Amino acid sequence: MPLPPRRRARRPAVVFAAPPAMRVPRPAAWWIIPVIVLVGVAVGGTLWWLLADPALTTPAPGPSGPAGAGTARGEILRTALAAGAGVGAAVTLMLAFRRQRHQEIATAHATHDATERRVTELYTKAAEQLGSDKAAVRLAGLYALERLAQDNPGHRQTIVNVICSYLRMPYTPPEPAPAPDPEGDRTAALRAARRRYQAARAGVTPPAEAAPRQQSDDREGELQVRLTAQRILSLHLRDDRPADQRSTLPAAPAFWEGMSLDLTGATLLDFDLVRGHVTEAVFDKTTFTGNAVFDDTTFTGDAQFGGATFHRDARFDKATFTGDAGFNGTTFTGDAQLDGAVVDDPAADHVWPKGWRLETTPEGAGRLVREETDGDPVQGA
Repeated sequence: MPLPPRRRARRPAVVFAAPPAMRVPRPAAWWIIPVIVLVGVAVGGTLWWLLADPALTTPAPGPSGPAGAGTARGEILRTALAAGAGVGAAVTLMLAFRRQRHQEIATAHATHDATERRVTELYTKAAEQLGSDKAAVRLAGLYALERLAQDNPGHRQTIVNVICSYLRMPYTPPEPAPAPDPEGDRTAALRAARRRYQAARAGVTPPAEAAPRQQSDDREGELQVRLTAQRILSLHLRDDRPADQRSTLPAAPAFWEGMSLDLTGATLLDFDLVRGHVTEAVFDKTTFTGNAVFDDTTFTGDAQFGGATFHRDARFDKATFTGDAGFNGTTFTGDAQLDGAVVDDPAADHVWPKGWRLETTPEGAGRLVREETDGDPVQGA
């Protein structure tokens, strides 16, 4: 069966992070003009007072007459000029501070723009690698996106969306390798040797050996790419902090907090999200090949598994559902395990797998328990 044509992953737009928060200075005129007016009024008022005071303009009798008046006028004039010079120096200092502030803002924006340009270049190159027809190149693209998200928290959700988009692309898992058959291989080798011997005796060209099909190699390579994409999500959505200490203990550097997942219609292989911590999680019509493990996972938003297919066991032991949980129309080939799962809002719009029902605790929360029935279990809501 030929492989379906590969579709390039749709590249969502890059969301730029905001530049450093720095208050933009107001226009200089709002404070420079009042200061100039104030200086002019102060100097002009002092001079007017100096010229209008008769005691300072009329010579007084005695030894301190004209000389004393001149000295007083000089002192007042020097004081006025010193005050004006002081205000001018303050204005000059404020202008220098304002100029430095403008330079800092310009430098911060220039640095931010340069960083964003580099992030965009790296993102574009990695996204293009995901569209390659070579598995090794696609793997390199995934690792480049992971490193980019680790170094740039503002772009993590975008990169998680890209990885989810890749996993949503059509995929057919490779067929299991046939069991070893040494005796059959020996028989086939003897037959091939006999055909070559007979052709040589007859003087004819021996028939060409069938070329190995590339299909299995392509599918095996794509399998490794998809497993790597799943491991990246599992690693960075895992929060190992105890639930009651997440507000006090710092998270591990590898944990990407606040991520949402949209794996609608994806084909996942042995999906492992143990101790995961995600917001909204959409797994509608997702096919889980192998076991699916969500033990100790916290869904802070809605968790939707409508129409999903679990080919083997589905484990949600001690999972926490904060928003709506929907398992309507979900197909379980194996066992659905929700032992110890907790529901924060029992009155929300929940649909649980068959064989499970919600039991309200005295604290007002809910927990999932197995239904004890002899016949077919009834789906709880």
